[in-house]
Amino acid sequence: MAYDIGNSELDSAIAELVTANSGNGNSDLIAEMITTALKLQRDGAPRGDLKLVNTALKEIRYSMLVFSRHTEPFIIEALRVAKALAVSLVAERNGVVIGHIAFSPVAVSDGTPGWYGLGPVSVLPEHQRQGVGKTLIREGLSRLQAMGAQGCCLVGHPGYYRKLGFCNPTGLAVNGVPAEFFFARTFTGCYPQGTVAFHDAFQAEGSSRTG
Repeated sequence: MAYDIGNSELDSAIAELVTANSGNGNSDLIAEMITTALKLQRDGAPRGDLKLVNTALKEIRYSMLVFSRHTEPFIIEALRVAKALAVSLVAERNGVVIGHIAFSPVAVSDGTPGWYGLGPVSVLPEHQRQGVGKTLIREGLSRLQAMGAQGCCLVGHPGYYRKLGFCNPTGLAVNGVPAEFFFARTFTGCYPQGTVAFHDAFQAEGSSRTG
């Protein structure tokens, strides 16, 4: 099936999204995104004004980048097995766990020590948009600082993490990740230079338990 919304760059992003995620249970979200892009082009953004279209393109690229493979529990398990869970926090409400966040060491190509990656972070859908995630993030960052960490980085949504003191650092990146989606926050006033590699546990796609 072809989706032509009158903007070649956006068309290409949609095609890549569909190809990358076909058959993995994400068809509903893909369809929703395509519908939104179509409506945006038709009703909200004249062909000569690509500002809104480029915003949609950024959202699609972000979704392609961090599309959930539902592997977060496996990542947490792999981090735990590797003894790489530097900070692991849960949020509770009325005795029920409603959110979780993890921080683990990252490797920086210039050899700078003491940097950590944020994630995965998750909040139950019915408790989202209530500040739970931000509370977990702030508490986690506070604990990292208490441990003597130099800083924290992550791949995330541009509209969210800037509010928590993160920025797109100059000279620091993750291979394959567009600059606008990579964020860092220094605790010392200095940023390392080079590339960041997250722990191998982030490649986990299944349980490491046997038997």
